[in-house]
Amino acid sequence: MNWLSNITPPGIKKMLRQLDDSGDKLWTKCKSCGEMVFHKDLEAAQHVCPSCDHHLPISADERFSHLFDGQPWDQIELPDVVADPLKFKDEKKYADRLRDYRKKTGQNDALSVAAGKIDGVETIVAVQNFAFMGGSMGMGLGEGILKAAEEAVTRKAPLVIFTASGGARMQEGILSLMQMPRTTIAVQMVKEAGLPYVVVLSNPTTGGVTASYAMLGDVHLAEPGALIGFAGPRVIEQTIREKLPEGFQRSEYLHDKGMVDAVVHRHEMRKTLSGLLRVLTKHGVKSATTIDNVTALPALASAAPAEAEMHEALDKAAE
Repeated sequence: MNWLSNITPPGIKKMLRQLDDSGDKLWTKCKSCGEMVFHKDLEAAQHVCPSCDHHLPISADERFSHLFDGQPWDQIELPDVVADPLKFKDEKKYADRLRDYRKKTGQNDALSVAAGKIDGVETIVAVQNFAFMGGSMGMGLGEGILKAAEEAVTRKAPLVIFTASGGARMQEGILSLMQMPRTTIAVQMVKEAGLPYVVVLSNPTTGGVTASYAMLGDVHLAEPGALIGFAGPRVIEQTIREKLPEGFQRSEYLHDKGMVDAVVHRHEMRKTLSGLLRVLTKHGVKSATTIDNVTALPALASAAPAEAEMHEALDKAAE
């Protein structure tokens, strides 16, 4: 093989796929702008592209480490479910797919749940991992949401869910669709206990997840550019045979239409959730910097300056 092979596209691809001594990849390609980013720099930036600000997928453990107060969090063990209830098989057995994704991600299913403190407020946080079968909703995820709700009620803590999903998991058929009412019941448990339920919509949040717990929050935040909807834009265009508006179903579009309360950059997410949770849980607001991150939510911002007035307003709202 001569030196020219090293500067051809296959040679370049091979070079960029190289691993460091620990086996971790060195470079990641941004799917938005195509920029090659040094992986450690990308991790330091919370998987936000430094060139185009595109928000790339992020793992559950990284979400937890950036959210909680620099302290260890309690990983909540989720119930086991039947692995392959329908004995489903397409090009590959569903049981084999599950085994492969579990090995690849280190997770048992697409949901991780943890308990920790965000700015001193004990919070239950559930994170969907899109890398696990597209974050699809099956029985395992449904049980996980129920467990997260039960923990929130038991600990009298707010529940925050980060969604990222292509929808229901087809390999579980009707058993997957049954998780829509079950997760709705889980949300109702939290609300009946008088606890805040906040949803952070990340890219993408679609299908049965959007049609259930993802759009039932007391407050809906969204990361920039996230695709949020039931059916995808291509499906809608093919159905109605019309061209959709620019940016249709993206976070900013939904915010303009009132479906999302605020679009929040990942670097500002912890501060925003901190101010929001302190207001909703009557912990009071610690500083003006915390207030600044809630200004996108007028009803909460107006209540924040005077703690006594805030408590009175929330008590009346609860009645």
